[in-house]
Amino acid sequence: MRHVPNLETLPLPGTTALADDFGASVIEGLSRPQKTLPCRFLYDARGSSLFEEITELPEYYPTRTEIGILKQCAAEIVDGISSGDVLVEFGSGSSLKTEILLDHIAGRVTYMPLDVSESALSEATARLQGRYPALDIRPLVADFSNLPELPDEFAGSNKTGFFPGSTIGNLSPNEAVALLRSFRNVLGDRGRLIIGVDLKKDPRVLVNAYNDSAGVTAEFNLNLLVRINRELAGTFDLAAFRHKALYNPRAGRIEMHLVSDRVQDVMAAGSRFHFSQGETIHTENSYKYAVSEFRELASKAGWKPKRLWTDAGEQFSVHELI
Repeated sequence: MRHVPNLETLPLPGTTALADDFGASVIEGLSRPQKTLPCRFLYDARGSSLFEEITELPEYYPTRTEIGILKQCAAEIVDGISSGDVLVEFGSGSSLKTEILLDHIAGRVTYMPLDVSESALSEATARLQGRYPALDIRPLVADFSNLPELPDEFAGSNKTGFFPGSTIGNLSPNEAVALLRSFRNVLGDRGRLIIGVDLKKDPRVLVNAYNDSAGVTAEFNLNLLVRINRELAGTFDLAAFRHKALYNPRAGRIEMHLVSDRVQDVMAAGSRFHFSQGETIHTENSYKYAVSEFRELASKAGWKPKRLWTDAGEQFSVHELI
């Protein structure tokens, strides 16, 4: 039996604390003039499964386009990573995209996947150890939005960060700068970062990607209300809400909303919330960038933009920052 290393569990909220955070966030968000809920709560077990379905939909181009870029350019992307170096992935999940890079890395390196899900890390670690027996895997249970310091033994190692998926687009520009700055602090002055960024394009393509004909994204969005009903004694009638995706050209982002189709009062977390007909809950943003815009953002965070890889249609981009 192959040995799977123990996960180095960092201080994280317990189950009760997580439930309290969810409840407090729902009360605070639904009490605002523009009701809103943090997009991180979309990803319970059902939400995560639905998102995996979304990535396979014909309208949803980001995942397959980024994978295509990684497969075509992997040798260039990992150029410079050598024995003794550390590859740190922020929000690693299943680590499937990472395998594309690992296939092209020569020498013995350390792979440090970082994710909030201990089960995802365990499954990915077991799979990767079977495929790459020489790989030193050091999983860390942590939230990339509240990054820990890496173990002292890697203080002198060259580090490459990997942040695929255009997750950076879920943050406002100011939040994105703060996160990129925290990556800089963790990876060090000699570190580099490989990051996926979705590009600006025809708004019709963007809206279709977040409002698929099969209705999977709608189910994904509405599942947040299912979660509130289940975990916070909510009384949301799913038939009285619908999914809406729109492109906000001034902000340069896709917005996802849940629209109330009638006047209603709803209970959640022991509080009552009133909805007017047509009133929305803003559940997610996905910012899109021109290459020059993202490079300026990265520069504000202390990074120097270097190489850039895109697909032929320039729908998606992978950036190297040093």
